[in-house]
Amino acid sequence: MFLSSVIIMVFILVCYWLLTKRPMDFPPGPKFLPIVGNINILKHIKILKFHHLLWHNLSKLYGPVVGLKFFHKYVVIVSSKEAIKEVYTRDELNGRPDGFFFRIRTFEKRLGVVFTDGHFWENQRRFSATTLKHLGVGKFGMVKHIEHEAEELVSELMRKSEVCDVFPMHSAFDVSVLNLMWVLLKGERFELDDQKLIDLVAAVHKNFQVLDMSGGILNLFPAIRYLMPEQCGYKELVDTMKPIWSFLADEIEIIKENYDPALEPKCFIEAYIKEMSKLHDQDNFFSDEQLFGICIDFFQAGSETTANSLGFAILYMLHYPKVMRRVQVEIMSIVGANKLPKLNDRPKLKYTDAVISEVQRCANIAPLGIAHRAVKNAHLNGFLIPKDATILCNLYSLNMDDKNWKKPAEFMPERFLNDDGDLIFPDYFIPFAMGKRRCLGENVAKSSLFLFFASIVHSFDIKCVGELPDLLGIDGISLAPKPFKVKLWRRF
Repeated sequence: MFLSSVIIMVFILVCYWLLTKRPMDFPPGPKFLPIVGNINILKHIKILKFHHLLWHNLSKLYGPVVGLKFFHKYVVIVSSKEAIKEVYTRDELNGRPDGFFFRIRTFEKRLGVVFTDGHFWENQRRFSATTLKHLGVGKFGMVKHIEHEAEELVSELMRKSEVCDVFPMHSAFDVSVLNLMWVLLKGERFELDDQKLIDLVAAVHKNFQVLDMSGGILNLFPAIRYLMPEQCGYKELVDTMKPIWSFLADEIEIIKENYDPALEPKCFIEAYIKEMSKLHDQDNFFSDEQLFGICIDFFQAGSETTANSLGFAILYMLHYPKVMRRVQVEIMSIVGANKLPKLNDRPKLKYTDAVISEVQRCANIAPLGIAHRAVKNAHLNGFLIPKDATILCNLYSLNMDDKNWKKPAEFMPERFLNDDGDLIFPDYFIPFAMGKRRCLGENVAKSSLFLFFASIVHSFDIKCVGELPDLLGIDGISLAPKPFKVKLWRRF
């Protein structure tokens, strides 16, 4: 009896050791619990309110590379500028996580360009980048679209300011930003008061806020969606995707019905349809489903972060009215009254550009970027990153690191200007990522951020009505500003 008890005890201890043992050379981090790994640390999110703050705190405890385990999945948190640069530039760390959660948005298939990798991703990204360039991204054609959209936005806000005493400002840019995506995708724009697009934007916002809440558990245990669809976040995630699916399906069908192959494509969707009609080899990656996946990427990644950045930019100006006044003075000195700034004014509006960069740094709109995956065993900072481990680059830690920035917690646009007043961007300021995964829509995002912000601040004096919300935002894959209302006064 005694011997049996000893054998059982030894067996239990060996199992415990095996279940809590860290892989050799795996990055440091909190101790694994048997079976569940580090799932217990997620309880701290309820206190901290934000996922990225949990990862930030862990990096302060364990260093710039932290190793975690959630059930059978390994996760690595990377926080230093050197380690983040390696993740972004090394091919073996440049994959994307695969799992049920990442496939929900594209009908449980691995589609699009954001959450794919390998030869498929390289082929589709190359086509997308070439097509966007052909459509005028970074050239005069797209400049005119952005300037026209800025003019329409100012006109709409002037109209609203005359008929409404106050109105929400945190969401004022949503339709304008999505219009720029739609010009690229379909070659058309919507009116800013189009209720169909307003409802669609609301669905996109809600979808981004739901994503973080449901991702982990659905990837680990996809079958849980059948048992607890509401509790695991699956139902809400699908409900927020349905309006996006329906809208894109209808619009793509309309374009296909009216597409004339004899004419030069005037938009991305037409260019993709034309490419699908060509003969390809056995590695034909072009399909109706993949077109749908890329369109979803445009809608989500292309519009959400830019619209949220603009909402935060106005909120920061309300918190720092002296900065807003200095922006107004600079624009007035270069542009003058009774007309709006143009994109060719941007090189002269250096302080305005610096303010936008400082908003991006402080607001941390995409605090974790988009997750990476190790496509094979690799070493980072001397630690082993196992094949298929998920890698999160904590850009929040990068932006708040006092080794990189003087007084990082303070809002100081001047940090992006040198003594001569010229713009300077350190290599660790990477709001659009870097390497092969650098944002496809970076040029459009930068131009629209600048011109929409400059046009609004130049055209209006802005006052918050009611309580001014804090600058922390609402958690999600992309941080969103908390709702706030303003009153606008025309400046000329």
